[in-house]
Amino acid sequence: MSAAQSQSTLESRLEALQCHFTWDLDPSKSKLLRLRDKLEDIGTEEGYSWLGHIYNLQGFIHYKLGFTHDAQRSFSRAAEAFRQMRNTISDEGPWLVVNHGNLAWLFHLNGEQAESEAYLSKVDALMNEYPSPSQDELHPEIYAEKAWTLMKFTADKKQLAADYFQRAIRMQPDMVEWHTSHVIGLVSAFKHSDKKPSEDVLEKMKVAKEHDSGNLYLAALYLELRAKKGEKIESEARELARKVLRKPISSYSGIKPLLRLYRIYVSMDEAIDLAEEVLERHPHERYLKRCAAICYKKTIFSHRDNPLVHGMIDRAINLYQEVIPLYPLSSLKRKISLANLYVESKCQVKADQIYEELLDSDLDPEGVQMLFNNYAKYVHVIRKESYKSIEYHMRAAAIPLQSSYRKNSMRTLERIRERNRNRMCGEIDEFLNNLQD
Repeated sequence: MSAAQSQSTLESRLEALQCHFTWDLDPSKSKLLRLRDKLEDIGTEEGYSWLGHIYNLQGFIHYKLGFTHDAQRSFSRAAEAFRQMRNTISDEGPWLVVNHGNLAWLFHLNGEQAESEAYLSKVDALMNEYPSPSQDELHPEIYAEKAWTLMKFTADKKQLAADYFQRAIRMQPDMVEWHTSHVIGLVSAFKHSDKKPSEDVLEKMKVAKEHDSGNLYLAALYLELRAKKGEKIESEARELARKVLRKPISSYSGIKPLLRLYRIYVSMDEAIDLAEEVLERHPHERYLKRCAAICYKKTIFSHRDNPLVHGMIDRAINLYQEVIPLYPLSSLKRKISLANLYVESKCQVKADQIYEELLDSDLDPEGVQMLFNNYAKYVHVIRKESYKSIEYHMRAAAIPLQSSYRKNSMRTLERIRERNRNRMCGEIDEFLNNLQD
């Protein structure tokens, strides 16, 4: 076989692998940076059942960000985590197929073809030794890791993730963490909406909670769903808070959904008290500062008419000022939140300064779109510059990325066109028509 044929065969084998490099994961740089921070905040104790998957995804993110050495180290950690948590006699198993596929790709992309082929051979050996229980489907371990990974990306991939979890569970129904993650994915659509969950979703959540009784994140989500249905959950929420406060610090511990539950369904004051108690116990944990900052911000913006929230604004600003440097490469949204808090504190000059700095900064298209949409609202509401607002809504909508920010800007422009009271309506009409083309 010639060198060209050999290279072509190698590339075909790589493309056929099931791993992060072949799963059509092509996020923006800002998304990669946010994901990297989120994975670091999961921690190692509470996320233990998914630790191998966490390290695998971290390795892929490191590679996409240009950190090849960190990528290889994360993939090695993933392999070791799988071996430890599966606790089997053999060090090998089907759970390593994705990991070895990642390493095959990494070595290939680094020009180390002998090592790449060695890992391709390991994948072949694993798939021969551990075939899928269903001839026409992937192994359930692969489906589960693919589902968990897709859940971390955009909302449009969550339905596909749910389908993969269902396939994995059907073939291997005894994996508790698969059931848990599956229902967490199903209820994610209800976390930030007024939609009430169906009885089917509630029943699935109840069953998952019974099987994974120690998962306090799941317990918080279940209470939130019941509250949306109109149930009284205050006493259960307070009991859950006591349990959460005793858990190791992690984004899997349940503190974020619990604070949201408190803020919306228990009491504004108790939500703030809980946030402060968490910070008092763990004053140096960046994830908890972030959760507390969000809790303050949401409380302030949801209760503007309540005079009690005015005393919270300075505390919220201080928290955001502390949190932003702790996430130096993924804080665009937090900087926008800080600007909006300055507006609430009557410090428009500082808000203007933040937006000016952001408009001059180097952002990827996703970040630019988010910024333009928020800036358009800011100049309309705060600076009363309607034409400038329209300009920035148009600039946000012109970026060809499907997102909530683009949809919001387009809806705003459509409403202005329908009212037909603005001298820019003709320009807006032409812009929207061209956009649809």
